[in-house]
Amino acid sequence: MEGASTRGVLSHLSLLEVQARSRGSQVPQQPSRVKELKAKVEALTSQRDQLKAELQIHKKLQKLRAPVDGEDEEMDVDSESSELFHLMARHSELTDLLHAHNLIGGYDAITTNRGKSMCFSLATQYEGVYLDTYNLELNLKPNVRISRHNIPPFIPLNSLAEQSDLQTDVRAFLATVSQHLNAFAGRRQQLKLVKEQHKSVEVMESNLLCSILVLMFTVPKKKTPLLCMLEYTDHTRCLPTQVHLNCEDELLPDSPKWKKNCSLLMEVPVHRALTAIKKASDIV
Repeated sequence: MEGASTRGVLSHLSLLEVQARSRGSQVPQQPSRVKELKAKVEALTSQRDQLKAELQIHKKLQKLRAPVDGEDEEMDVDSESSELFHLMARHSELTDLLHAHNLIGGYDAITTNRGKSMCFSLATQYEGVYLDTYNLELNLKPNVRISRHNIPPFIPLNSLAEQSDLQTDVRAFLATVSQHLNAFAGRRQQLKLVKEQHKSVEVMESNLLCSILVLMFTVPKKKTPLLCMLEYTDHTRCLPTQVHLNCEDELLPDSPKWKKNCSLLMEVPVHRALTAIKKASDIV
């Protein structure tokens, strides 16, 4: 009987030990669960605060857009908020105007050398895509003159300064320089698009100013190579002023079809014109 009692006590102690170990293994899980719940509470609190703020802004916008009789006193209370919203709207409008100004060849200016000079930044773009930005510094005293710049050397700055009368009309000078830069950027971008979009068209020659472009076409039916030279003698434009064709088949350049294609190349940017000519099956 005493042995049975001892075995009963031992088995009971063993059971208590197992339960204690089980509880001990569950303890480390509690802090992680608490952290998880705390993080969830913080996230919900942040979401609530954000919704409250959006609701307040929505209410104020409604008051600004559709005031009702009898709300004058309440509008006076929110006058500071009203002024803030008007300033935000004005800031957005000015930002859009500045963006449009830069897109059409505008420039930004800052004073340098303690007010003795002005540095102008001229942005270039083509088809709504910003390209390179060039900088030009003008000394203002004793006479207005070009000081430093990173404008390509083939843009005739000194000649343009004389034509625009730099001493009396800086704005006209900058507008002319911007026109030359944007035209150059546009021609260069067209050349890049030709290489990317028309793998079957071989670029045989082009110069730094991108004022001359020689392309090699292949006429589908006869498999005849056709040389096409585009000349951009007006450096303020992105479109060629002359188009010349050269082919072993002397009758081909004078055909009505290719006369029409030459007119297209003079009226439409070259990468777009080539798409239309290829669609008409005039080149491979």
